[in-house]
Amino acid sequence: MNRTVIVTGGANGIGKSIVKAYARAYLNVVIADIDQESGEELQDNLMSQGYNVRYLECDVSDPKSIKQLVTTTLEQFSRIDAVINNAGISEFTPPDELTVQRWDQILNTNLRAAFLLTREAAPHMKEKGGAVVNIASTRSMMSEKNSEAYATSKGGLLALTHAMALSYADQHITVNCISPGWIHTGNYEDLRDIDHDQHPSGRVGKPEDIARACLFLTDPENDFITGENLVIDGGMTRKMIYEH
Repeated sequence: MNRTVIVTGGANGIGKSIVKAYARAYLNVVIADIDQESGEELQDNLMSQGYNVRYLECDVSDPKSIKQLVTTTLEQFSRIDAVINNAGISEFTPPDELTVQRWDQILNTNLRAAFLLTREAAPHMKEKGGAVVNIASTRSMMSEKNSEAYATSKGGLLALTHAMALSYADQHITVNCISPGWIHTGNYEDLRDIDHDQHPSGRVGKPEDIARACLFLTDPENDFITGENLVIDGGMTRKMIYEH
């Protein structure tokens, strides 16, 4: 029986690339997203190519929706082997304009959801082990102004990762984190030379860069890696930048 992976925020952007990568690796893939139109379009496209994917509508900021996601996944595929906590809100707002309600929405979507989904899925992994990957950001370690809620949520994901790695070690579940830098999800040809040249790698990142890392971290043979944060940013966080 094929392994099953849940990808939250899987209908668009980085999540969409992750879904495609797992489908092409012949896993059962659940596209969990609030965007029904894009989710169903991706499902239909991949199913027409012979891949086993299902779109399940899910608002990860709602605990009941997360519970239903796990229940329906088990009904569809009978097992859960990996979870990619990718769904998130990327939004920068000046601190004095950021409402409590919006702060809660961002934290609940970006951080709390990863905790809740992992907790819901873990009991169904424990018989055979499993893997969790949290998609954080280099904004967990460095900031632009007006990024308080976003940066806090991503920094929380790093801490959640190493805490859960220890909590679920006895169940043979690895928990790791990926912190992307600039990953361009639009038309790559629109980027300028300066966009690429500022990166030590010589180019801006692509969603496929993150997808390949997810495949690596959830490969059962890589179960010696847990509690780690893999920075995928073309070397930008290792680069000193001063104005002369």
